[in-house]
Amino acid sequence: MDKAELTALLTPQGLRMIDEVGPLASTAEVAAAVSRLRAAGHSPDLVSAVVGQAHLRVRAEGKFGPFAERMLFTRAGLEQATRLEVAARHAGRFRAAGITRVADLGCGLGGDALGLAGIGLDVLAVDADETTAALAAYNLAPFGDAVTVRQGLAEETDLDGWDAVWLDPARRTAGHSETSRTRPEDWSPSLDWAFALAERMPVGIKLGPGLDRSLLPDDVEAQWISVDGSTVELVLWSGALRRDGVARSALVMRGGAAAELTAAADAPDEPVRELGAFLHEPEGAVIRARLIGEVARELQAGMVAEGIAYLTSDAALTNPFVQTFRVREVLPMKVPAINAALRERGVGTVEIKKRGVDVDPAQFRRKLTLRGDASATLILTRVGEGRDAKRVAVLAERV
Repeated sequence: MDKAELTALLTPQGLRMIDEVGPLASTAEVAAAVSRLRAAGHSPDLVSAVVGQAHLRVRAEGKFGPFAERMLFTRAGLEQATRLEVAARHAGRFRAAGITRVADLGCGLGGDALGLAGIGLDVLAVDADETTAALAAYNLAPFGDAVTVRQGLAEETDLDGWDAVWLDPARRTAGHSETSRTRPEDWSPSLDWAFALAERMPVGIKLGPGLDRSLLPDDVEAQWISVDGSTVELVLWSGALRRDGVARSALVMRGGAAAELTAAADAPDEPVRELGAFLHEPEGAVIRARLIGEVARELQAGMVAEGIAYLTSDAALTNPFVQTFRVREVLPMKVPAINAALRERGVGTVEIKKRGVDVDPAQFRRKLTLRGDASATLILTRVGEGRDAKRVAVLAERV
């Protein structure tokens, strides 16, 4: 969003028009709304801003629920924004630590500040980008004096009087047209600055879940978070925000429920064992936190192969940290054999998963003969140890 669009949007007319246009879910609806508003004589900047917001509000419902109906967004800012259910859990950790005043540095569109202010904490929300800070101020306006929004750099923010910091380092461009966490050397503020701050005061640092683990400081709690099957972020907690005896944690949220696995260090894997009656796929947060061994012991399970993040067991046990599949047939990873099994079972719909084999699931699917009303999961992987390891296709069903 450029400055002209922002200026046109943040007017009584612009905000009223977003509500009048209503939700725009498809590209056809967007095109029709643009034509209609331009024909009515509205300026290109206003039309672009209004239609863009009407479309982004639909996309934002997955992260912000009904709150999206009155919020303003940029595309990249929405992609980066913390889901409200996750932000609420982060906010709860600050409150549990006795913290009442939090500086949110790199606040983006205000998603995390929304969670903090929503449970009664005072918040200072700061973003380096002028457009983003303006949108955050609008989104956080319902909280009145409890939230102060400023444009500025995290490194230049006066933190006197603030108990703790929530920090979201990332690569940023004007208007949040691009945001990335893939290259730490491009981040603002820098990772070194963030870690130095975490040594001085309680800090939560939001990072991408794939961050190189060699960069993790020794004196923080590293918490990986999965939501509905996707690993969404890594948060490093320092000072009073770090829990005693916890260095690694995996928070798994699915369907509104949440479960957490914690440990004082990476957990050793269980030994490889023969493929049993059940195959278990650990959640991404569990894999990233290297707590697969903890889950394996709870499930009385072993690894299917060394270095492969699948577990197997004979016991009919499940837990929230894995997706569990009942093994129906183990086949050689050869298309004719797989197709014969699919035909025999009348499988017309198949979910393909793979680990430890160089296979493109989309291309592999095109080789399959799918006819019938039954559905199944096809898991392509390796099983066994050392030279005895072999590639197999496991025909399974979800438990």
